Amino acid sequence: MIILPAIDIKDGNCVRLFKGDFSTVEKVAADYMETAKGFEAAGASWIHMVDLDGAKEGRPVNQHIYEDVAAKTGLKVEVGGGIRNLETIDTYLKSGVERVILGSAALKNPQLVKDAVQKFGSRHIAVGIDAKNGMVATEGWLEESDTDYITLAKEMIAVGVEYFIVTDIAKDGTLSGVNLEQLKALRDATEGKCSIIASGGVHTIEDIRGCKELGLYGTICGKSIYKGTLDLRRPLLWRKECNAYVGKTNHSLSGCAQRQGGKGRKL
Repeated sequence: MIILPAIDIKDGNCVRLFKGDFSTVEKVAADYMETAKGFEAAGASWIHMVDLDGAKEGRPVNQHIYEDVAAKTGLKVEVGGGIRNLETIDTYLKSGVERVILGSAALKNPQLVKDAVQKFGSRHIAVGIDAKNGMVATEGWLEESDTDYITLAKEMIAVGVEYFIVTDIAKDGTLSGVNLEQLKALRDATEGKCSIIASGGVHTIEDIRGCKELGLYGTICGKSIYKGTLDLRRPLLWRKECNAYVGKTNHSLSGCAQRQGGKGRKL
């Protein structure tokens, strides 16, 4: 499972929101490049970045920032927010961004998603499913729909989507723990046909352990890093050690935990 530290950008600043509410914006870091390089130094290989201004306006606003991080660090960048056409996707990917996230477009323009997967390949396209009470929200979470998050995921799988970033809006920015029940329901409903990245609510390394136990592809960590409830180096080191152990012994995560002392060594 990969760990993706997150940087959300609004007005050029690194910020976090509480439950997606733009009125709660809080600056959490002074410089995006310094922050990204700090993640890289801690051992991260991926970074999750969101253009909050772009999500709200429906067009890229802070594009230069994500391209800058892709060019000046060794991190694989995935970016979302305000991406509504193939031209924007093409520009991002040509600039070195590894994966582009389509959110509102997945619900409002599924043909775009299908075309993007066909043109750029499924490994470069992810769909962001942001759910409030199980129903998909769009346009920077400002609009709610009557589409269930599992229904949307199945529709996107049908057009070739492999990667999903799944956010429980009620958990995002709250440090209250991930919604494992929602994630498990999606995992079970999609029957291993997609790679799920959990987003929203990560508080401590125990949340990451829970996502790993579900067999998820990845977990995004944002406010927990900035507030100090999660030391990014701990899950990255834990992931590295567990993957090495599983690879050598063909054991599950529980085997790794047992090796480290029952409930897992605190790193």
